[in-house]
Amino acid sequence: MKTVVIYTDGACKGNPGPGGWGAWLTFGEHEKKLCGGELETTNNRMELSGAIEGLAALKERCDVTLYTDSSYVQKGITEWLAGWKKEAGKRHQNNLLKIKTCGKNWMNNVNVIMCLGNGLKAMLVLKGMKLLIN
Repeated sequence: MKTVVIYTDGACKGNPGPGGWGAWLTFGEHEKKLCGGELETTNNRMELSGAIEGLAALKERCDVTLYTDSSYVQKGITEWLAGWKKEAGKRHQNNLLKIKTCGKNWMNNVNVIMCLGNGLKAMLVLKGMKLLIN
């Protein structure tokens, strides 16, 4: 099975407010950088979106090491995922995001590692936010 490393981040100017997310995937010599954003969102949604979009970019089942500076993402994937699956039919703000997490996560072996933010991730997040403005 292939081993992929994904670095993710998300941010929001105001909470709620405009926000962006970024994901940087690496596999051997290959890399892919993704970013996006929303005009009215929350910090947690953007953090989780970075992880979801990074996992969604995988074309086959992989062993994944996912780096995040968000305890929400870390706990969501390692602790809360089973609960999110059970409540998938209930309505609340992050329901669709949580369902996407459930769908993408089970297909891969995901190891989540907490880390401090870095400049590259921040640049992807800002790029995602600028895409909204332009």
